[in-house]
Amino acid sequence: MSDNTPESTHETQELAPYPGSRAIPRWNLGELPEPPAFAWRNILLLLGPGLFMAGAAIGGGEWLTGPVVTALYGGGLLWLATLSILGQAFYNVEVSRYALYTGEPIFAGKFRTPPGPKFWLVVYALFDFYMFFPFLVAAAAVPLLAVFRGELPDPTNNPDDEFVVRITSIVLFLLALSPLLIGGKVYNSIKVIMTIKIVLVMGFLLVMAAMFSTVETWTEIGSGFLKFGNVPVKTEDGAPSLENIFVAFFQGRPMPDMDFTFIGFLCTLVAIAGAGGLGNSAVSNYTRDQGWGMGARVGAIPSFFGGRKIELSHVGMVFKPTQEALVRWRAWLSHVLRDQWVVWMPGCIVGVGLPAMMSLMFIERGTRLDDAWQVAAITAGGVRDAMGATWGPTFWVVTLLIAFIVLVTGVSQGVDGFLRRWIDVLWIAIPRVRKFEPKQIRSVYFGVLAVYVFLGIVMLWVGQPTTLLFIGAMIMNFALGFTCMHTLVVNLTLLPRPLRPGWFCRISLFLAGLFFLTVATVSTYVALQKKGWI
Repeated sequence: MSDNTPESTHETQELAPYPGSRAIPRWNLGELPEPPAFAWRNILLLLGPGLFMAGAAIGGGEWLTGPVVTALYGGGLLWLATLSILGQAFYNVEVSRYALYTGEPIFAGKFRTPPGPKFWLVVYALFDFYMFFPFLVAAAAVPLLAVFRGELPDPTNNPDDEFVVRITSIVLFLLALSPLLIGGKVYNSIKVIMTIKIVLVMGFLLVMAAMFSTVETWTEIGSGFLKFGNVPVKTEDGAPSLENIFVAFFQGRPMPDMDFTFIGFLCTLVAIAGAGGLGNSAVSNYTRDQGWGMGARVGAIPSFFGGRKIELSHVGMVFKPTQEALVRWRAWLSHVLRDQWVVWMPGCIVGVGLPAMMSLMFIERGTRLDDAWQVAAITAGGVRDAMGATWGPTFWVVTLLIAFIVLVTGVSQGVDGFLRRWIDVLWIAIPRVRKFEPKQIRSVYFGVLAVYVFLGIVMLWVGQPTTLLFIGAMIMNFALGFTCMHTLVVNLTLLPRPLRPGWFCRISLFLAGLFFLTVATVSTYVALQKKGWI
């Protein structure tokens, strides 16, 4: 595999195609590297962005929002997570398809499409605004403080606790970003963190499931991912209840009277299952930094300390789709498909299912939690009571620490993905930045990081975590729906015909985009109705 140092762009005098907007330079032309042969003995070497992103999928949303939904309705609404993860899997494959061919992240391809980079800069800046809401680290402060104090802080009703939580959040925010500074390639540092996270968190969840779950619990969660069409409905006594719209239709009954009071959490469940928002676009960046396909020809983003020999080309490099190259291309694409469908997607299902199972085991069914940040505390209390007087206090602390790990590690990956989206675009699309030497990508990355840190601190000081979570979820669904459609345009216009997605992938990606846009539209409409604005 490549060390991700850009190769000479003078392999041939023949010019590559000039795709899309002329505001961005044409691609360089090179040869597609030979892919490594797949074998079980080298499986660890072939684990790529799928493992990385699966670790990120066990995030704050899965830990907080999923259990809120299952505490009230059981597993009956987890089918929304299934559709979300399926849609994202198709999206991940398609953004990786672009990276395999060009060595560029998908955002570069989007900025190449008409009307050009200036237009798309404004559009995607609006879609990505939610990333300045670091709600995960605000939530992580609560369980960490509880571990040291022996009781949960109450920032809602106690001004002193609110001050301590905000200060702790800012400190954790800065510490969570420190892995971005070391490790040679930034990608390698985050990958190590995600691997450790998977081992610790999944190990804990599996131990809890083995000790306290029942066949009924597993059946409830497992079947919930397949109960397509279940919706919350209004009842006379206000008790939580579900009906299936497809069953009602085939039985000739009127459509269920849906209860939209819980729509904020359902929208958030869709948004956070998997990666969500524009976060999935980072799969293309990581495909490049993994050195897959033409990513081996262009370089990677180095960390601030170490990795000084790593550079990043300003322009992608493509290959001619000859018969020999197409054989290699299909092998590379097989790596991506295996990475996403065998590693990433099951990892995401488990990442949603096991935290949801925790709520079934340790939170009384029908419990309505209006604040997602209560989940970690209530779950920890349930674990303590279940373990008894001897081991209960210890497992209370362990459960809170696991919640802290889940939340705080999500910050590192989320911020890195955000920075990559924009730094790669600046590196390729802005004429002034294109004059920088390839090794200066380090300075650009950490300059933008400094600006992000400042704005993140401001939001932590003035924002309310739950409000930021709901606003972020609505924007994420709009962003993901739109970017599915835009990615389809990119791959059908910029890639050579032999490399373009087939009809099944095209239709699947279009339907995925339609699903996310529908969820975002409905939740926004209901939210505006509640405020009396429409």
